[in-house]
Parts: sequence; structure tokens; C-alpha cells
Amino acid sequence: MGHIASVPRVYRRLMQQLTSNGPDGAVCTVDYRASQAGIQALKDGGNAVDAAIAASAVLTVVSQHMCGMGGDLFALVHMGEGVTSLNASGWAGSGADPERMRSEGHRQMPFRDDIRSVPVPGCVDGWVALADRYATLPLDRLLEPAHRIAHDGFAIPDHLARSALRVQGVPGADDYQDLVEGELLHRREMAAVIDEVRTNGRAGFYQGTFGDSLLELGNGEFTESDMEHVHAEWVDPISLEAWGHRLWTVPPNSQGYLSLAGAGIADGLELPTIDDDLWVHLLVESARHAAFDRIDSLFDGADGKALIAADRLAARRAMIDANATANLGDTYLGGGTIHMVTTDGDGNGVSLINSNAAGFGANIVVPGTGIFLQNRGSGFNLTRGHPAEYQPGKRAPHTLSPALVTNLDGSLRTVLGTMGGDAQPQIVLQMLARLLHNQQTPGEVLAAPRWILEPPNSNGFDAWENPDAPNVILEPDAPADWIPGLEARGQTVEHRPVNVGHAHMIDIVDGQSHAATEPRISTSAALAR
Repeated sequence: MGHIASVPRVYRRLMQQLTSNGPDGAVCTVDYRASQAGIQALKDGGNAVDAAIAASAVLTVVSQHMCGMGGDLFALVHMGEGVTSLNASGWAGSGADPERMRSEGHRQMPFRDDIRSVPVPGCVDGWVALADRYATLPLDRLLEPAHRIAHDGFAIPDHLARSALRVQGVPGADDYQDLVEGELLHRREMAAVIDEVRTNGRAGFYQGTFGDSLLELGNGEFTESDMEHVHAEWVDPISLEAWGHRLWTVPPNSQGYLSLAGAGIADGLELPTIDDDLWVHLLVESARHAAFDRIDSLFDGADGKALIAADRLAARRAMIDANATANLGDTYLGGGTIHMVTTDGDGNGVSLINSNAAGFGANIVVPGTGIFLQNRGSGFNLTRGHPAEYQPGKRAPHTLSPALVTNLDGSLRTVLGTMGGDAQPQIVLQMLARLLHNQQTPGEVLAAPRWILEPPNSNGFDAWENPDAPNVILEPDAPADWIPGLEARGQTVEHRPVNVGHAHMIDIVDGQSHAATEPRISTSAALAR
């Protein structure tokens, strides 16, 4: 196992802070060490982007079971110039060959344990792009906390100790063998990779130890030109107006458009109070009508604005019945993630999401680095001619769905988001409705019971393979009296433990950042200045 030494095991109870307010910015993440790194960047004179980079880098060290340098990154940024969006998702390698996959009998991309389901990671390119455009502190300084924590060690969280059971015996995962909660874990191979990035920027990663090892591991899937290509692109965000505000997300290949489409549909409905099962039914139907054709609609290059066009949403809204569940079969045409948010004292904010896709991703470690590779390529399609077909240089459809809200005068209102695979837009929809329509506080929004749509035996990435298959899964704290009303309307309901995301939100009201973080994970922290 990794280098282990005993440390006190009270860190979770001492460090977790779920809500915080302040005039000079805030940081919310799933780990207090990342939140602290972000707050320190603000104290050192950095802005919301500086804080986001510092916190994101720490999360790749302490939360490798949810995100990592071997994954992708998306970000929404609100600065003085307005809202911008960054797509730092990597493309399939130059050796991608769908015909070979089909000849081997594959009808779907492998979910794990196959390098062909691994696009080139975009995370580090994302950090560099954010730093080049907006940061006020040097990248070397912003990555220092991550390097220090990886080298000196960190207390093992309960959720990491449990998750590491999945990768016992995986080659290169020596750090994660036989973990014990509260003991100290060093990630010194990863610290060395971070140090290369601190010294040489993106070249230290893509042309350094990591890039060289990935080329060898890929055995033809990747080429040197794939490593030279910058996998981060500033793209125009997409937006619509709902509940008296403007909602923003990143365009496809992200599924963020589903959050906006669901909100746009629900905004035209008469939502009751949040303790009414009709509130749940109408939001469930809004999410279903937004997403039933996702498999055919979401691909690299899809027109995000067209997907949230008013007439498209109006037609879907018209199909919703307050007293019944729609049969979408007649209409249908065809994880492991972290989210975090930051703000600063100047009214700027960042909604950033970084992901391995599923848990430890593809269960493949790049030799000599300790870094797991994402399995985001499992989202490609193997149907010949499909717009999301696995092809060289294409980006896979992405579940990552960061969100941002502005007031109608353009000033920042809220940065928010969650992890959760296909459920991300559903959870964001519930958060938006509670905050903007039902006017709950961020703390109330994060603590409220959630539902997700999930088919039987789901892997978290298959909600829309059959648009009528997903059941409404209520988490255990959801009111039991929601169930009879939902079932009477034709919903199939389960009331059981389920992954309802790790969500975060910072809401700016009267110049104060009101921060709230996920109460469902032991290490989360909302810190404000």
C-alpha cells in the first residue's frame, strides 16, 4: 500500500462546515483541504479563478476516486466581461477504430478496463487555460497546495477508504491497497507529476512523464500529435431566461443543456409548494421531456442553442399532464465526478466540474504517475454513422453539467452544480426550482430531499437508453407521503439509498456570498472570507 502513518481520526467532525457567508468570496468543495486551498488563494490576492484552480488541483489528489488529472474539466466563469465557458474535454486518440471494435463483437464501448474508452485527459489543459486567461497568481503558486498534500500525505476520508476496495489489485494502484480511514496516505508519484506541471506548464504533463507513459500504455491508441493538441477550448455558453433570471451552462458535448431545458419547461408550469407531491411530479416530467432524446441529440458539435429553443421547449411542455405520466416511447426518435464553486469579493464566480466519469474511471493507471484514467469514451456510440460514433479527434458525449445564474442586469447571482452521472441535470433542476421559484436559502436547498431518474440495474450513465424505463428514486429522507401521489399519476417509485449527487451552491445577495455545500459527504466544506 502507499506510505501510511497514523494520524488523529477526528478530522471529519472538526473540519466539516456546511454553510458560510462572507463579503469577500467563498469556496465550496467536497473536501475541506481543497476549500482551504481556494480560500488561501483569495487571501493571497487571487480571484475566483485562482481559487478554483487551487481547489481543483487539491481535489485531484485527495478525491482520485471521483476526479483527477486523468479526467476532463468544464467551467463556467463570470468575470467583468460577462459569462464565458471552458470545454476542457479531451478527444479520442488518433488510433480510434470503430470498425475494429465492431469486428470484435462490441455493440457498445467498454465501460472499464479498455484503453479505447479513454480519451486524452483535458483537466491539466483546463487549468492552464483558466490561468492564462484569468488568474492573477502564478500557476506554480496555485498548484503548490496540491503538490504539498500529495507529497506530505493526507488523512484518508471514509469515502475514499470504501471506494478503494474497487481497485484492489489494479496494476499501478499500489497507493490504494488496504486503506484505513484516518491514516495518512502519500501520493508521491503524483506529486512528482504536479511538480512537472508547476515547472513546465502543460508540456510538463502532456510531454512529460505522464504523456510519455500514456503513449506507451496506449500502444497505438494515442500519438505524439494527440499530446501536442491543446484539449481546452473557450466556447460560447448557452443560456435562457427562467424564473426571473438568466441561466447559463456550457454547450454540447456537455449535457448541461438538459438543466436549462428542464428549467425552461418547468418555468411555464404552475408549480405548487415544495411539500406537494405534484411539485415532484411536474419536475420529474420536465426532466423526462427535456432528456428523452438525449442519446440522439447530444454529440460533439450539436447545436446547444437549438436544443433549448423556446418553441422546442414549449412543444415538450404541452405534453406534460399534471395527472399522468407521459409515455415517451411513442415520441422517442432514437460517478465519479466532483463539482465545486468559488466566488470573490468583486462579484466574480466559477462553476467548475472535473471527472473520471465512473468512480476510478477506466480502472487503468498510467505507470509511474499514480494517476487513473477516465472512461469518458464509454459514452461514444458504435452505431455506424451515429453523430456520436467513436472516431479519432472527436469528443465523447459528456454528463458534466456546471450551471451559473445571473440577474437580468448581468450581475452574478449563483454558481451551482453537482456530480451524479446522468442525474446531474435533474439535481440541478431541483436546486434551481427551490432557489429561484420557491425561494429557499442555499442551506435549505442543499439539505432538501432529492429524487433522480434511474433504470433498474443502472450504472449511472444509462438513464435514457429507454426513455420510459427510468424509475423515480427517492432518497431515504424524502417524504414517504410523496409516493402515493406519484404512483397515482403513473410514476414507478422506489424509496431507497441512491447516489443523489454531491452538490454545491454559492448565492450572492446584497454583496454577500452565501455558501452551502453537500451534507451527504463527510469531508465537504463551505468556507467564506
